[in-house]
Amino acid sequence: MMAYSEDHIALAAEYALGTLDADERAQVETMMSVDKDFMALVQAWEYRLGVLNQMVGSVEPRPEVWDRIRSAAGLSGPQAPLVLPDAPPSPPPPAAPEAAAPGAAADNANVIRLSTQVLSTQALSTQALSSQVRRWRNVATLTTAIAAALVAMIAVGAYQPDWLPDGLRPKPRMQVVEVKTPPVPAPPSAQYVAVLQREGGAPAFLLTVDGATRKFTVRKVGASAEPGKSFELWLISDRLPRPRSLGVIGGGDFSALPVLASYDPEIVNNATYAVTVEQAGGSPDGNPHSAPVYAGKLVETVPPAPPEPSPPR
Repeated sequence: MMAYSEDHIALAAEYALGTLDADERAQVETMMSVDKDFMALVQAWEYRLGVLNQMVGSVEPRPEVWDRIRSAAGLSGPQAPLVLPDAPPSPPPPAAPEAAAPGAAADNANVIRLSTQVLSTQALSTQALSSQVRRWRNVATLTTAIAAALVAMIAVGAYQPDWLPDGLRPKPRMQVVEVKTPPVPAPPSAQYVAVLQREGGAPAFLLTVDGATRKFTVRKVGASAEPGKSFELWLISDRLPRPRSLGVIGGGDFSALPVLASYDPEIVNNATYAVTVEQAGGSPDGNPHSAPVYAGKLVETVPPAPPEPSPPR
């Protein structure tokens, strides 16, 4: 949009407010007809000031108000016919002045012309100053009215939003509050232990199994692998066609092997766990290549937690 001066903006606001006289309104309408941007400026002011009309309803004056106005203007009784005054007699024609010298006549004409220009300039300056003062006074009044309307709208919207039109009512604010429930600790699960040893010999490995997750840990107790060999753990069950490898037992004191999670709990709890000596890195084909050197079965050491009683209904 084109940038307009403060006078143009004030003219547009006063036109929307309806405080211009007929000549100024004609000037604004002419500018609107040739300048679309100025028309948009006027329409913007009309939209802003339209809020005042929405907040104030129309009030029809009572009949006695019109009677008082007619009485004050002297229009309540019968009106006398209009009588025009007689025209005054025409004044006698002025006497012809004596002929002046050519030089004096030219000087008088110059003085008269200069005086006329000075008076015209003063009149135009006075008229422009008066129009400027009136315009800015109207702008100040308009600004005060807009500020008062905004304050009133804010107050009404805060305390009585139902009084406002639908388009001006504040939208209700919705706040979503997320309530996080603390996690319920899982009840302790059953724990199982198998002692892997030779028959009648000292324990070589301890196998610990969690009953809920079926994760297990192998702890080396008294076994030592031969050079170039590895210990490998096997699961042996009558429900399986052949022994299943559970992985190579590492050289450290503890080895965690999570492969039991894929087996049924009944197989895990009733199987025999055996350790064989294989080549370094374990069996190459998934089958044991020597007889078990250590074996054992799981024994429950910690029972599962009893189920919580259901709340009374």
